[in-house]
Amino acid sequence: MRETEVAVLRRRLAEMAQNLWWTWEPEAIEIFRDIDPDLWRRSSHNPIVFLGNLNDSDLATRVEGKAIESRINFQFRRLREYLNSSQSYGQKHAGPLWRRPVAYFCAEFGLHESLPVYCGGLGILAGDHLKSASDLNIPMVGVGLFYSHSYFSQRIDESGWQQENYPSSSTETMPIRRVLDGKGNPLIVAVRTGDHDIRLQIWQLNVGRVRLFLLDSDIEDNDQTDREMTRVLYGGGEAVRIRQEIVLGIGGYRALRVMGIDPAVLHLNEGHCAFGPLEAVRLRMKEQAEDYRTALENVRRRTVFTTHTPVDAGHDRFPPDLVKANLGWLIAELGIDLEEFMALGRTRTDDHSGPFCMTVLGLKLSRRRNAVSALHAETSRRMWKSAWLNREEGDVPIGHITNGVHVKSWLAPSMARLYVRHLGKVWETRMSFYEFWQDIDRVSDIELWEEHQVLRDQLIRFVRRRLALRLARLHGTDPAHVTVDALDNGILTVGFSRRFATYKRVALILSDPDRLDAILNHPERPAQIIFAGKAHPQDHEGKRLIQQIFEAMRDPRFRSRIVFIEDYDIWVARHMVQGVDLWLNTPERPKEACGTSGQKVLLNGGLNCSILDGWWAEAADGLNGFIIGDDREHADPAVQRARDAQALYRVLEEQVVPEFYDRNEHGVPACWVRRMKHAIKTLGWRFNSDRMVKDYLLELYLPAAGGKSCAF
Repeated sequence: MRETEVAVLRRRLAEMAQNLWWTWEPEAIEIFRDIDPDLWRRSSHNPIVFLGNLNDSDLATRVEGKAIESRINFQFRRLREYLNSSQSYGQKHAGPLWRRPVAYFCAEFGLHESLPVYCGGLGILAGDHLKSASDLNIPMVGVGLFYSHSYFSQRIDESGWQQENYPSSSTETMPIRRVLDGKGNPLIVAVRTGDHDIRLQIWQLNVGRVRLFLLDSDIEDNDQTDREMTRVLYGGGEAVRIRQEIVLGIGGYRALRVMGIDPAVLHLNEGHCAFGPLEAVRLRMKEQAEDYRTALENVRRRTVFTTHTPVDAGHDRFPPDLVKANLGWLIAELGIDLEEFMALGRTRTDDHSGPFCMTVLGLKLSRRRNAVSALHAETSRRMWKSAWLNREEGDVPIGHITNGVHVKSWLAPSMARLYVRHLGKVWETRMSFYEFWQDIDRVSDIELWEEHQVLRDQLIRFVRRRLALRLARLHGTDPAHVTVDALDNGILTVGFSRRFATYKRVALILSDPDRLDAILNHPERPAQIIFAGKAHPQDHEGKRLIQQIFEAMRDPRFRSRIVFIEDYDIWVARHMVQGVDLWLNTPERPKEACGTSGQKVLLNGGLNCSILDGWWAEAADGLNGFIIGDDREHADPAVQRARDAQALYRVLEEQVVPEFYDRNEHGVPACWVRRMKHAIKTLGWRFNSDRMVKDYLLELYLPAAGGKSCAF
């Protein structure tokens, strides 16, 4: 291969690596992996690191030896065609947003494991939202913060206690670039917090057709305290948090305007970014000579607010003195007094001493508000009714759009190929249509079951590798010399992975060890459980839950049946949702806003077993998964926990385990596979982020941009 040909291939690979489109295109991922599987693994699936460690000679040798050149050229053309498509859902339906886009604000974005600027469910949802906006070609830009030390890396010590460290991320190994001004210098915006300005640089990532802008205060113009302010996601106390949220909301809106982007719609994804509309109000007063109330109403009209948590502790609240100290300048420019400003963040206008709540601010600064599932909307109306004292609870103006997941980001490549074989390549653009999925019955039970068994086997091998790494670290040995005998390839495999908050009740299944022993170690119908997840560094109860799992793992009865994978991230989650037989979800109803992890399992062939909370409350029909208990809620959490534990054991003993092991003459659990197909048919079309983003467009974005009216 000539030197010029190698240079062309490297440029094309580099261009693919610079757009996160590759993260949801399995053919593109397979190109990087097939060039050098070992280097791809050592590069942590980061194509920029991968290419940086691959010299031209090795690239040429491997491309020629494996006949990869045509595949590279084909995927490169696909990326170009994707970015420049003249036909899309958005071009047909997005109307006025082509003149001025949606600005989607969020404190975190989970796009890929090589971009550690996310914590958990909120960030993953935001990342999936941008990806579907790209696939549908909805005019949108994302706004967030760049955290050079991210959230944290999790290690579990010998006592089972979570330890955190905050590794530094290098922008040189990310598909990210500084936004420059007309002279080629970094574009800088300044935001005042307290008595001085913080200067911010702007980074850009390309998420398919969508641009994501992340702000960063770690520049030489700032003092050390200001430089450290955006380094860690959700780090520090109240003083750091309010400054981060000023930077996100006010700084983010200023950054858009400086770049020439004047959004038609502001979408505030949770309360962290709710200061943004106040900057829009300030600018309307300054640039269009509107008075405060007129400007406020005009900004409200084009603001959408999404609340994500029914747990009271999940809503940021700041004392009046901290608000005044950091935002006195803004209050003065708005021409209002402190009490009127504080009233924007209080549910009751006659409350003159309460804290300033960012969720209340988001509710009051928006005309259109939504929760993320039907049950969550009921809970939210009950939580925030005091902000609308003249309305009955059912009339509180908070609607819902149930979350969905970006299917191609979570779907196993082999399952995608199965859908192509039986449903055609068109499945990617037709996944939001109920009628389309009825053809899943074309797939034979044997083929679907065999495909799922391969995925389970891949999960088991992945878990064993991760367990070996942990044991090697603890004992100072080579992972290659560590033998892991946990888990069995052929038995019922249950997965539980998510943030370890107490209301998620991760240890519910451990409530009765003897009964659990009878389930997991049944001589003919055994089962096993894989746990993964992180607790917030300050959440000692959450850490205790992790320790409780490790205590169970030390019980000789469970040593090979219960495992925990440390350092939960997108990479771990992807393996889990693709390979488990059963996805377990046991929150304290109604504290699960949506719970999208279970949605990721659906099209991979896994089944859900869940409390009727979040999305499952509106999804379960009794045949497309398994229901734990009923929809009754007891006032005493201890009583509710006991009831739910008993219901969980019953559903495992009486339904899950018998159906999984009831095999026909082909060795296929026919009843189980029937549930798999029914789940795909009844749930796949509803709980994907393409459907979700279409709902946002038609029900919220277009009305906010001046289109049709909306009931929210």
